Formats: sequence, structure tokens, C-alpha cells
Amino acid sequence: MSDSKKDNNSNMPKFKFNAYWIYGAIFILIVAVQFFSSGDLATKSISKNEFHEILNENDISRIVVVNNNLAQIYIKDEAQKKDRHRKMVNSTFYTKGASLYEYNFGDLQNFENNIEKARQSNGLDFDLKNENRTSIFDTILGFLPFIILIAVWLFFMRRMSGGGAGSGGGGQIFSIGKSKAKLFDKDTKVKTTFENVAGLEGAKEEVQEIVDFLKNPEKYTSLGGKIPKGALLVGPPGTGKTLLAKAVAGEADVPFFSLSGSDFVEMFVGVGASRVRDLFKQAQQKSPSIIFIDEIDAIGRARGKNSMTGGNDERENTLNQLLTEMDGFGTDTNVIVLAATNRADVLDSALMRAGRFDRQIYVDLPNINERKEIFEVHIKPLKLADDVKIEFLAQQTPGFSGADIANMCNESALIAARNGKKAIHHQDFLDAVDRIVGGLEKKNKVITPKEKKVIAFHEAGHATISWMLEHAAPLVKVTIVPRGQSLGAAWYLPAERMIVQTEQMLDEMCATMGGRAAEKVMFDKISTGALSDLEKVTKQARAMVTVYGLNEEVGNITYYDSSGNDGFVKPYSEDTGKKIDKEISEIIEGQYIRAINLLEEHKDKLTTLAELLLEKEVIFKDDLEKIFGKRPFGEVEEKVIEEKENIPPVEKNTEE
Repeated sequence: MSDSKKDNNSNMPKFKFNAYWIYGAIFILIVAVQFFSSGDLATKSISKNEFHEILNENDISRIVVVNNNLAQIYIKDEAQKKDRHRKMVNSTFYTKGASLYEYNFGDLQNFENNIEKARQSNGLDFDLKNENRTSIFDTILGFLPFIILIAVWLFFMRRMSGGGAGSGGGGQIFSIGKSKAKLFDKDTKVKTTFENVAGLEGAKEEVQEIVDFLKNPEKYTSLGGKIPKGALLVGPPGTGKTLLAKAVAGEADVPFFSLSGSDFVEMFVGVGASRVRDLFKQAQQKSPSIIFIDEIDAIGRARGKNSMTGGNDERENTLNQLLTEMDGFGTDTNVIVLAATNRADVLDSALMRAGRFDRQIYVDLPNINERKEIFEVHIKPLKLADDVKIEFLAQQTPGFSGADIANMCNESALIAARNGKKAIHHQDFLDAVDRIVGGLEKKNKVITPKEKKVIAFHEAGHATISWMLEHAAPLVKVTIVPRGQSLGAAWYLPAERMIVQTEQMLDEMCATMGGRAAEKVMFDKISTGALSDLEKVTKQARAMVTVYGLNEEVGNITYYDSSGNDGFVKPYSEDTGKKIDKEISEIIEGQYIRAINLLEEHKDKLTTLAELLLEKEVIFKDDLEKIFGKRPFGEVEEKVIEEKENIPPVEKNTEE
């Protein structure tokens, strides 16, 4: 067989059996039996005159009156040889002994009187019989409403219990309490390994130890160690928690059960707890094994003292069963539970304790070195040009998760293909960052020249203040090309600090207020364009006063509750609240005035920068150096910004 035929055979849809086909076959069989067993197929309907002709010739052997309105005429054997009857008898559908004609006579009494007169006057010898018959279709029609109700009930029960045929037993109503977990073992091995997980060194070390314990248990049991009962992967979305679990499934040579927390949720009472029992029963039968529950917060939420749903909370019953299975009587089995969530603060404390989840592995956003490793993984299938700098891209994407970086690499490939390029260039990656962070470029957005000038001075104000302040983030690019919901944007490269000092926060707030300050300095008017800036500085100022204790008037006090239980209670008095509001306002207004003073001092350079921005629409760090000179605070930017000079600046305009 040729390769092409093999490919065609592999692409052909596979035959799948469906239980509904049996019902269809039975129905067709019933119809066929009714159709072909009926003697009416070769029966001819005759008129009144034809009936009397046949009757007077004494050809009729028997008349059967059906349901008082139809006469079935049976012809004598010797009369069937006549020419008028022979054609009907020789028909393909005629069966011997069946009626040859039928006559719809109307009134039964008149019919009986007429044939009785004919019998007496002509000496006819035929039998007369009355019958009441019911068709199978009439019977089905009578029961049709009940049949429809039963069919609808079966359909919804199958849907609620996990689908139709082929759902692995979960599709039947009697197996609704069975676990929906997918089993990965030696026959269905996961191909993801720790080599496919870039970064996450600490998290990988934690889970690798669990894998090593399953592979070499005597290494730990010889010293008296016990296998951990569970490990909880916690972290922001997109950081690789599920990917890490896939790597564990690929590395560990043991059965791996994977499911989501929502798979336990069902509308029927007791189903969630039943599925938990069935899951752990299967895992114990195949132990040593691993159970992975993704998004465990769906069933692991903290139990409340006063349930709003009545005395029987299905979610709490499911959680109680999970707690019992993980660490209760008779749980000395080699079953490890891995779980992932980005909402660990809402989980029940009984679930988080040692003995159930012995380890909490925090999967944080990647740092610069980890981002570089993640880039190297995701660019392998891409066709890159020679000017792509992975290290610069890693430094250009602070705060990006692994999922964001994967999306950025894919976007860069789409952008390069859209522009008809044969390879992905460095600028395509930078455009992908703009696309992800700022949104799609709005080329058709109508902006008046006056509005464009205000936007240019607003963004130039941000750039000027950030250049003048020591702790402000170094500038990468400023643009007045509308993207997403923003009319302009300034891209910075913030330092990845572990702690932030008061001066650093104040400098960042001053740079944020630089846009509104520039509008005030240049036009003596302010606009609504600073909404996002005001929201940002208000949050920063409130955090300084109420969370971090960085305000002298309020003092070294925090009103932050990490447990999240202060949502309905104000943790300070009315007088303290007034003081907090006053201090927040003074911090923001102080930085606003500071920004105005700086821009008044460098008004000529601000104007030059804004005019350049109006001309080019996109300017970079080297353009600021030509106007302001080198920053007087040393190499805060690190060498990454210097590498930007080797990239040819790309001018963007609305006519592209």
C-alpha cells in the first residue's frame, strides 16, 4: 500500500458504535414487519358498481367487515382464474389467502341489507364476518406523549451524568457517581518531562523529590522517612502549575490520575463525595500512584459556619470526603495528591494542614533568567532571523508569565507572516509586546490635531519626569499611536525589586503624575486622559499609608488582613479614616506639584520632546538622550537599554 493510501486511511473517521442505533433498528424492523406482513399491499379499492358485479357473479368466498366501514373481499379459488382477477392474483405483493379487494361502503346497515337481498335473489354462497382491528401505529400514537416524556428524561439524565455512549461508563445514569479522572499509565504515557519546563527551579526540585520517592522508595524508607501525602502548587495564572504536573506525569513511572475540581460538582446530592471515593479507590488499586486535581478551589473552599444553602451543602460534603480520603482512618496507601490553584487564600485550613498537603510549592512569575529559559523553549519551532536577541527580550518583558511569553512568541510569528516575511525578526517580537500589553493598534481612530497635541505633551511629560528622577523606571519607548483603550503609551523597564523603599515609590508616583502635570504646564488645563494614572497613584498612596506603614502621621500600622476576613469590617475608626484620606491626598498632591516644578524647569526640553513625538509618533531612549543628555544617575538601566541602540528604530504612523 502506498504512503498516500495509508495517510488517507489514517485520516478517515473511525467507526464508533452508538446505543441509539439499536433503538433505530428495532423501530425500522417493527415498521417493516407491519408493512410486509400486511395483506393490504396487493389489495385494490373498488367502487360500488364493481363490487356488485363481483358479488352477482358469485366470485366472493368471504366478506370481512372491518371497523364497521370497510369490507375486505376474498375471492374463491376457482374464480381467481378469471381474467379480471388473474392480474391481481399474479401481483408480486399478493399472498395466498389475503383479501383481493376492499370496498368502503359507508353505512353498515344499508350494506348488510343490500348483500342479504343479493344473496337471496341470486342464491349466493359467501360468509359475512365483522371484525374490529387496531393498527400498531395507532397504538404507538396513543402512547406517543408518554414515549416522548421518557425519551426526554433519558436524554437529560445521560447528559447530566457525563455524556452519551463511549464516555467510559460515566454516561450511564447508574454510574453517575463514578470518577471522571483520566488515567495516564504505561499505555497512555504523557510525553512532557522536566526538560520541557523552563525556569521554576525551586518548584521542580520539590516535585522531583516526589517522583524520586516513587521510583526509589527504599532510599527514603531506609532512613525512616515517609512519602508526602500531597503537594499544593500555588501561584498566579499562567506560571506553569499544570505544566509542572504534566512533567510529573511524564517522569513518574506510576499511574497518574488527572481531573479538575469542577469534575466533582454535580446537581445530584452525594455524587461529589461518591466520585471522590471512587477516585481514591481506583488510585489505591493501582498504588503507588498520583492524583492531580487542577483548580482545587472549586471544591476546597473554606467551610462556613452558617451555610446559606441549608443543612446539606453538596460542596462541603465533597470536601469532607476529600479530607477523609487524604488523611483519615485506613489511608496508609501509596497515593500522592498533587493540586493546583491560584486562589490558595480561599482554601479550607483543614485541607492545607500538614498530613494532607505537606508541601505548598509557590510557582511565582519568572525572573529575568527564567524568562530567558522560557523564551529558548518557545522559540525552538520558530524560524528566526539573525537579529533576534533573546536576552533583550527577556529583559523587555518584566511581569510576563510563561503563558504570556508563549503567546508573545506566537504573536510574533503571526505578525511576521502577516507582513510577508520569511523569518521572524527582532522588531516582530517588540511589536508582539506592544500588541499584548497595549492592545491592537487602532489605525482608523480619528484624533483631532488638538487632541493629538495634548496626548503628545502628556506622554512627553511622563518621559521627562522619569528621565529626571533617580528611582523612576528607565524609558524604553514612547508612542502616541492609539492601542486598545489607550490613546498613547510610554513603555518602561522597571527594576525587579524584592523590596521597595519610600523614595522609590514617591519617584514612581511623580513620574506617573507627569502626564497631567505636563497638560497643566503647557495648556493650563487638565483632561480626562489621566484616569489610569490617577487610579495607579491612588492605589500606591493608599498602600503606603494603610498597608506598608510608610507614612509618619499614621505610623507603623498596617490595616491589611492577609486572611481576607476584613471585607465587611473597617479596621479603623472614623477619625483614623479621615487622617488616612488626608495623608493619601497630601502624598498625591505633593508629587503632582513636584512634577509641575520639574517640568517648569525643563519646559523647553519638554516642548522639544513633544514636537519630536508629534513628528515621529514613536520615539526611543536614544532620542531622549539627544535632548536631555545621559541620565545623571549611573547605569541604573543595566546593559539591556544599551543594546537597544543596535536595533534600527522603526517609525510607526497611522498611514501604515
